[in-house]
Amino acid sequence: MKIEVMDTTLRDGEQTPGVSFSQTEKFNIAKMLLEEVQVDRIEVASARVSQGELEAVKLISEWCASKGYLDRLEVLGFVDGKLSIDWMIEAGAKVLNLLCKGSLKHVRFQLKKTPEEHIRDVRNVIRYARSNGINVNIYLEVWSEGIIESPEYMFQFIDALKDEEIERFMLPDTLGILAPKQTYEYIKTMVEKYPQIHFDYHSHNDYDMSVANTLMAVMAGAMGVHTTVNGLGERTGNAPLSSVISVLKDFSPHSEISVEETKLTKISRIVEAFSGVRIPANKPIIGENVFTQTSGVHADGDNKGNLYFNNLMPERFGRERKYALGKSSGKASVLKNLEELGIELDKESVRKITDRIVELGDKKENITTDDLPYIISDVLRTEVAEEKIKLLNYYICHARNLKPVSTVSLEIEGQIYEETSNGDGQYDAFMKAITQIYSKVKKPMPQLVDYIVTIPPGGKTNALVETAITWHFGREFKTRGLDSDQTASAIKATMKMLNMIEDMNLSQCI
Repeated sequence: MKIEVMDTTLRDGEQTPGVSFSQTEKFNIAKMLLEEVQVDRIEVASARVSQGELEAVKLISEWCASKGYLDRLEVLGFVDGKLSIDWMIEAGAKVLNLLCKGSLKHVRFQLKKTPEEHIRDVRNVIRYARSNGINVNIYLEVWSEGIIESPEYMFQFIDALKDEEIERFMLPDTLGILAPKQTYEYIKTMVEKYPQIHFDYHSHNDYDMSVANTLMAVMAGAMGVHTTVNGLGERTGNAPLSSVISVLKDFSPHSEISVEETKLTKISRIVEAFSGVRIPANKPIIGENVFTQTSGVHADGDNKGNLYFNNLMPERFGRERKYALGKSSGKASVLKNLEELGIELDKESVRKITDRIVELGDKKENITTDDLPYIISDVLRTEVAEEKIKLLNYYICHARNLKPVSTVSLEIEGQIYEETSNGDGQYDAFMKAITQIYSKVKKPMPQLVDYIVTIPPGGKTNALVETAITWHFGREFKTRGLDSDQTASAIKATMKMLNMIEDMNLSQCI
């Protein structure tokens, strides 16, 4: 059975505290969701919110019209007579998600109306929308509360409107109160009572059960599910797109899902950057650590036949499996990382390297595959990580109301190069000077993907600063620098990167 995926990152997701997407950000997220991720539908805004929201929907609508996607673009509207419909007409949108009351308590106490009055008002909006060529879906707000406390009203509402021109009835667990068994039972009740109606399920994550509830809704017969990228949304958020897709594909094998799994990591990182809400490192599917084995026992099992693999293979999501290095590492973890780097060592050398990694892990230091050449060099005094790019000196000046200026002196293959540049910040000035040198010697520079600065919890102004920079040069890799000065720690991470490109021969990856 085909299961429609409607993503509401740009509407419900934007209700996350502190999140507000610009017009350009909304357009690019919408475009990526429809064309690359290939969700079936997107909900992009609430009607009448602001002029900026109107302009954003106009931009997205124009693009969708040019691509034939207008029926996949939806806007939340209200039971407000003609106001929401007129707003949508101006915006160019053609699908209304009409927010109605799914609970008798909300009708009586919030609207201060009778069910009959609310139904009459809803019917008037539907007919006005249809007369203007706008399709209508019905949101039954707080449906989960309504089906528990006032099911007779729920059935009265649907019975009164089921013969209207309505595409879908959408059933939200607005307050995130349902458990999976309840979700299954209540959705099953709706589907069996109204087999001709297309029901969507809209889950919230207050009890951390949104993904499980979404799965149960599909198993009970729901034909559509709602998600947000990274689980953005009010309070604890909505069901995360990446988790819902992987769970439905693996645990509901008869469900046909159109979403392209390999694009989930990309859209998650884009939304992370635009929203400013970081993805937890242990977030399933998209978190930094979720395809990283830490235990040496697990690495050993993988070496002996992939014994610790499951169906969530990282390649499904455009990612790679990693083996963390730390105090839990054994020889197998080290061997896996050496294999990735293409480095072969004798057994005694591997033992020494493993001992040093465990020692560093006891100090809670971050250790990555990219640190290995330096650990090898330190422990074995080999030339594995010989510093081929040497930072001889640098000078950075930052004066008020003037752009920072940096002069950098590098030694490359025995030759000394010096360049001066200004920039928008101290590190930017340093990088531009480096780039000028690399341009002169015709060496390519990687792309900076991410830049994170951390200090120990409770750290004071004199605390050590760790700068972790993610680069892309054929593949993504990360380097770290540690110093009491933020710019100096970033420079250390950068010099690691420059030498890794030489030592690891990453240029072959381009």
